[in-house]
Amino acid sequence: MTYVVTEPCVDVLDKSCIEECPVDCLYEGERMMYIQPDECVDCGACEPVCPQEAIFYEEDVPEQWSAFVSANADFFSDLGSPGGASNADTPRPDVELVRDLAAKTDD
Repeated sequence: MTYVVTEPCVDVLDKSCIEECPVDCLYEGERMMYIQPDECVDCGACEPVCPQEAIFYEEDVPEQWSAFVSANADFFSDLGSPGGASNADTPRPDVELVRDLAAKTDD
């Protein structure tokens, strides 16, 4: 099991989670952050600092955002596990699920 970033992060990219992660497993996409499931040590440090409340333990992801569990893993299908976000080019292209979401507005 691992932590997962979900839809409330899309178009926000606050990045507070990056500062708290002790293993550098949060990676930046074009519209949201992603957690590398093989690098996450399940410490939970990222969850309470997310102002959007977008990060959940995998088993606790709300049903309406369940597709983000596989989306977080899919983001790394061609990247693999580089051993920390600082070793990867950022931002990387988002997965199709995120690319297809309508842009959030400040209404």
